[in-house]
Amino acid sequence: MHKIYSFLFLNLLILVAPAASQELQIRKRLIDSTHPEQPRTVYKDERWAPAETAVIVCDMWDAHHCFNAVQRVNEMAPRMDAFLKKLRAQGATIIHAPSSCVDFYKEHPARANVKKVPRSTSIPKGIGQWCDHIPAELEYPLDQSDGGEDDDPEAHQRWAKELQSRGRNPRAPWKRQVASLKILDQDFVTDNGEEVWSILDHRKIGNVMLVGVHTNMCVLGRPFGLRQLAKNGKNVVLVRDLTDSMYNPARWPFVDHYQGNRLIQRHIEKYVCGTITSNQILGGQEFRFKNDRPPKCVVVCAESLYGTEKTLKSFAERVIRDKLGFETRILTSQKNEHKVDGLVEALSEADLVVLSVRRRSLPQTQLAGLQAYLKKGKPLVAIRTSSHAFDTHDKHPEGHAEWPRFDIEVLGCDYTGHHANGIRCQVSRAPASELNAKIHPILTDVKISASEGSLYKSNPLGPRCTPLLMGKVENKPAEPIAWTNHYKKSKVFYTSLGSETDFKNRGFRQLLENGVRWATNMKIGTEPSRKK
Repeated sequence: MHKIYSFLFLNLLILVAPAASQELQIRKRLIDSTHPEQPRTVYKDERWAPAETAVIVCDMWDAHHCFNAVQRVNEMAPRMDAFLKKLRAQGATIIHAPSSCVDFYKEHPARANVKKVPRSTSIPKGIGQWCDHIPAELEYPLDQSDGGEDDDPEAHQRWAKELQSRGRNPRAPWKRQVASLKILDQDFVTDNGEEVWSILDHRKIGNVMLVGVHTNMCVLGRPFGLRQLAKNGKNVVLVRDLTDSMYNPARWPFVDHYQGNRLIQRHIEKYVCGTITSNQILGGQEFRFKNDRPPKCVVVCAESLYGTEKTLKSFAERVIRDKLGFETRILTSQKNEHKVDGLVEALSEADLVVLSVRRRSLPQTQLAGLQAYLKKGKPLVAIRTSSHAFDTHDKHPEGHAEWPRFDIEVLGCDYTGHHANGIRCQVSRAPASELNAKIHPILTDVKISASEGSLYKSNPLGPRCTPLLMGKVENKPAEPIAWTNHYKKSKVFYTSLGSETDFKNRGFRQLLENGVRWATNMKIGTEPSRKK
């Protein structure tokens, strides 16, 4: 009998004992005043007690005017429901906020629960209003002025007709929260900022997680959204893998939809609050949309004169990876080392290769891997010493291979050396011709007047080349310093610029970004003013 009572007592303790604090790793981006364009990603470990934590579900509607948005909501909802279930069981408060659909739940116990909560005596001024920015937000990462719909026009029209056939307004078809997200009797349903604040105040909740859509609009701006909660002192985070944005890739910065979503998340981490992922609660891997498959870029740095293992690496991380959305792998080779570890495997998966290589012979399998990559018609971007990347003048180890005509065959130039170091090179656009009578898109927003790096001798260019920029030193013929070429079916962009001082020049960085965009068929356009 004593054992039975002990067993019952232990189980009672388990039932009434508070759930253990949830360990979270919160990601933020800190701005360094010396390099404001390069925020530093940091992680902070915190422990959140479930009883002091709420999850707000923002606008997970049953329908939307954007068909692709509906598809993504339906794909994400089961994972979100599992996330809510786990936190609810631990003792967290769940607040469902399907804006403008609250009347659908007027008879639901979760709506009645809201009515039972006393009005807070400390409601912040303006908490009931939309908040379109906070003072810290000095810029915005994308253009959403068109509403962000990313539907194919024909699919969009079919969806609008289907909504009409259901008796729904095609522009505002939502009626309730998506049914796959369960609302339990113990939960709350409200879209009112003052009611949300009162619930948090009444339950002494200081920690809030936001899930739902759409990140760049409602999740940020609603009265219960990230901006209002952050500026009014709540310890708030975005669950970044349980959210989606309204972003149209046809608008700046002309990246795919999922990269636009990531850009908004990084903006939030930089200016508003930190983020977490759902697997910190559920375990396993974080959620990822099935169509979110970023292209892969391989950057090869194998030269010892210009420090591109630092400068090009930084550019690749900030622009090719973080801005354009490529999964970017950076491979380096030590001084005078005639191999690049991991190159063959990386090339087999690559969608873009960026080269900064000088006089290296490679193991035959590695050079064959690059040749096979180009044979597939895939793009290449190359800078500076890559015009003599694989020419060691036959000074190569046994079993290694050279490609001395890489400049002529692939890049479309004939590299014969360079002018003396220390002579300032004047930069201008290539003269107009039948090939480049119009400003080439690669030159969009590119302003370079001079370069401190030595001027390479690259004439003559091949018949498939389009010269973009010319360099000139005193009393010497002008030389092309940036151009496009087509090697078989591969699009090639090359520039002989790329010294350390060039990478400090915004115009050069824009040139290189535009070259990547052109080679990979991404749209190039003028960046709009994004100041708030």
